[in-house]
Amino acid sequence: MCIHREPAFLPILLFLTFVIPAVAIAGNADCLVCHADADAVGETFRIDHLTFDTTAHAALGCRECHTSVTTDHPGDGIAPSKADCRGCHEAISAEYARSTHQANADCRDCHNPHVARGPAAVSGADMNRQCESCHGRLDTTLRHAEWLPQTDLHMAMLPCISCHTASEENVITLYIIRRSDTLLGDGQRLATYPELKELAEGKSISSLIDRNEDDYISLTELRMFNSDPENRMLRLQGMITPEAVTHDFRTLDNRWDCSFCHASGPGARQTSYVSLAREDGSYLRIAAEKGAVLDALYGTPDFYMVGATRSKVLDVIGMVIIAGGMVMPVGHGTLRFLTRKNREHKEEE
Repeated sequence: MCIHREPAFLPILLFLTFVIPAVAIAGNADCLVCHADADAVGETFRIDHLTFDTTAHAALGCRECHTSVTTDHPGDGIAPSKADCRGCHEAISAEYARSTHQANADCRDCHNPHVARGPAAVSGADMNRQCESCHGRLDTTLRHAEWLPQTDLHMAMLPCISCHTASEENVITLYIIRRSDTLLGDGQRLATYPELKELAEGKSISSLIDRNEDDYISLTELRMFNSDPENRMLRLQGMITPEAVTHDFRTLDNRWDCSFCHASGPGARQTSYVSLAREDGSYLRIAAEKGAVLDALYGTPDFYMVGATRSKVLDVIGMVIIAGGMVMPVGHGTLRFLTRKNREHKEEE
C-alpha cells in the first residue's frame, strides 16, 4: 500500500508565502494608523498606505527595517532605526560600490523604500525624475547637446539608465500620452489613472487598448486604439527602457555608438510592451505583439526610430517614388538610344 505524504518543505513554503506576509501587513496597519496621517506625524513621515501596500517592502513589515520600534512607540522616546539596505540587497550594494555614484549618493538619496518598485512597474519619466533630483535637466541637456544630435528628443525618449548603466537589454515601452490642443512644446504628458479610468467608463483601464482583455496586445488592437475617433487626444509614446536594471553606473563604449539603438534589421528592438497607469502610482505592463514598431503608420504612429522602425507600406511607397524618379532619365536615355540613327541621318543631310 502506497501512502501519500506531503513534501516536508510544503508547510514551510506555505508559512513563508502566506503567513509571514499576512502578519507583516497586519503589523503595518498598526503603524499606518498614525503614519498615514500627515497631521499626526508631519508630511516628512507620512506614508501613503495605498502605495506602500503594493511594494515588496510591505510584505516584510515595518519592524523588519525599523527594529528599534517597540510597542510603546512613540511614547518611549526611542528614535526608529533605519535598515541597512545591504542586509537584503547585498549583490546590488556590491555592484553599486564599484560605481562612481557611491561616493556621492546613498541608496535613500535615489530610492524611497516606502514607494520602491521594480523597473517594469515604474514609468521611464519617473526613472528620470530620480536622476533629476541631483542632475538638473537643463544642465544635463546642455552638456549632451555638445555632441548628441536632437538632444531634447533623446532626453524625452530615453531613461538616463538606458545609457548610463551597464544594462544591456532594452525594450520599447509604450505609454498612453494625453495631447493638449496646441501639441507644441510640452503639449504631451502621460495620461493619469483618473483620466484613463474616466475614459474606460466602468471597465478595466487595460480594456482601452487590450480590447479582449487577454493580457496581450495585438497589432490589430494597436491599430484600433490609434484609429478610434474617441482617442483623438490620446496617443502611444514609446521609450527605450532597460529590461534588467543594474546599479553599475557608467557609460559603456557601445553607448557612444548610434547603432546600439539605431540598429538595422527586422529583429532590432522588436520586443514591446504597453504600460498603463494604476491607482497606486505604479504601472501595469502588458506585452505587445512582436513587430509593433514595424507598423509605423497605424500601430505606433508617434514612435519612429531611425534604423530600427520599419513599415511595409512606407517601403512600397518609397519603391514607387524611386521607380517614378527613374522613369524620366531612363526613359529619356532609352528613347535617345533608339532614335540615334535617325538623328545621325539628319545631321548628314
